[in-house]
Amino acid sequence: MKQHIKRALQIVLVPIAAAIVFVEQTLIRYLNMVTAAIAAWPPIARLEAWLVRLPPYWALLTFAAPSILILPVKLSAFWFGMHHHYGLAFGSVMLGKLLGTAILARLYAILRPKLMTIPWFAWADTRFFAWRDRAYAFVKSLPAWQMAQAMIQAARVRVMELVSALFAR
Repeated sequence: MKQHIKRALQIVLVPIAAAIVFVEQTLIRYLNMVTAAIAAWPPIARLEAWLVRLPPYWALLTFAAPSILILPVKLSAFWFGMHHHYGLAFGSVMLGKLLGTAILARLYAILRPKLMTIPWFAWADTRFFAWRDRAYAFVKSLPAWQMAQAMIQAARVRVMELVSALFAR
C-alpha cells in the first residue's frame, strides 16, 4: 500500500516541482539581466556602491525591506479582488512577485558578502542552497525533465535556423 501512495505522490508532485524549477530558473535568469542593465544607470550604480558599504545588520535590514515595499502592491491586489476586478488583482500579484523577486535577487547579489558575516544568516543560507541544489538535481535527473530539455533545445535550434534563414536573404 505504501508503494502505491508513494507512486501517486510522485505522479502529482514531480510535475509541479519541475514546473517550479523551470519557472524559477528562467525568471531569475531574465530578471538578473534586466536588473543588471538597470544597475548600469548612474544613480542606481551609486546606490549599489553605497549599499555595499553598509554594516552587516543594516545590510540585513535592507535585504528585508522589499517585503515591506511590495506591501502596497499586495494591498492593491486585495482591493481589486474585493471589488471583483480579478484580472487586475492577478496582474497586481504578478507585478508584485516580479518586482519583489527582481529587487531581492539584486540585493542578494550585492549584499551577500556582508550578510554572510552574520553567523546565523550564513548557516541558513548554506543550508537553504544545499537543500535547493539537491531538489534541483533530483528534478533534473528525472526522465521527463531530460526529455523536456531536449525538446526545448531542439526548438531553440529550429528557431535559430529560421531566424538565420530570414536574415541570410
